[in-house]
Amino acid sequence: MKKLINDPQDVMRESLAGFAEAHSEILKVSFFPVYVVRVDAPVAGKVGVISGGGSGHEPLHGGFVGQGMLDAACPGQVFTSPSPDQMEAATVAVDGGAGVLHIVKNYTGDVMNFEMAAELCQARGIQVESVIINDDVAVQDSLYTAGRRGTGTTVFAEKICGAAAARGYDLGRVAALGRKVNERGRSMGMALSPCTVPAAGKPGFELGENEIEMGVGIHGEPGRQRIPLRPVKELAAQMAEAILTDLPFRGGDRVIAMVSGMGGTPPIELYLVYRELDLILRARQIEVSRRLVGNYITSLDMAGCAITLMQADDELLSLWDDPVLTPALRWGI
Repeated sequence: MKKLINDPQDVMRESLAGFAEAHSEILKVSFFPVYVVRVDAPVAGKVGVISGGGSGHEPLHGGFVGQGMLDAACPGQVFTSPSPDQMEAATVAVDGGAGVLHIVKNYTGDVMNFEMAAELCQARGIQVESVIINDDVAVQDSLYTAGRRGTGTTVFAEKICGAAAARGYDLGRVAALGRKVNERGRSMGMALSPCTVPAAGKPGFELGENEIEMGVGIHGEPGRQRIPLRPVKELAAQMAEAILTDLPFRGGDRVIAMVSGMGGTPPIELYLVYRELDLILRARQIEVSRRLVGNYITSLDMAGCAITLMQADDELLSLWDDPVLTPALRWGI
């Protein structure tokens, strides 16, 4: 294992310390318990929006804390759910009197711990709503989930719900938007190589020299099938077909598209994937109204990528375009 670390057990906390210093104008980090929170929290009269999950998927979630997006994020250890006390503390920290929305990826530990935190916060008199993201079309159940996994649509939900909260929408309306985003979003990923968890010191799974894992999960969970490496146009077409037929997407739809690297794939390759995706969507008369290409939801050093598409309408596009100032997304400010 070759990684830029000190003690493998200290990776998460030391990384968060550097993250806090690098973005001190936007956010701060609590270490007891651990959570990331925007510097001006709580914002009086505004719905708080928080999310969280295991570390190793950066910039998700802490990189999306700031104006117009998340008010706080709870990072667990690498690929490990944060604890209920982290989520409770983060919820209290962002409660401005209008309630708090929890955006939760559909992994068993995340769902269970967020539910416990919500009960604790409601006992304190804080109104809490939860939105579960389960957008991965690759498999129905996995090593970490009952039902579909939560992946790239989480980024869309955090942006759109964050914008709605910033506009002053009430908690019920913000939560309804989160559920709308989840209903309209679909994702699928693939891996060219495994990832290495620092504490483990070795790859989490094995791939042959010319093999890829189609439909891989963001923790390295098995996907739909292991297949030979093929040209990018064939791989992009296979992922796009699985996504487009699931909802399904149709000609005339407007979409927000994201091609996210898994952490170990250079931008030149991600733009190759986006080019192929754009050609596929144009051929089906589906309009890409907005797009993201880069590392947004990763899996440590895994090589590969994921495609996310969400059916958009005027309301969702308007909220997407609202100003945002976070470490990972910035526009309009």
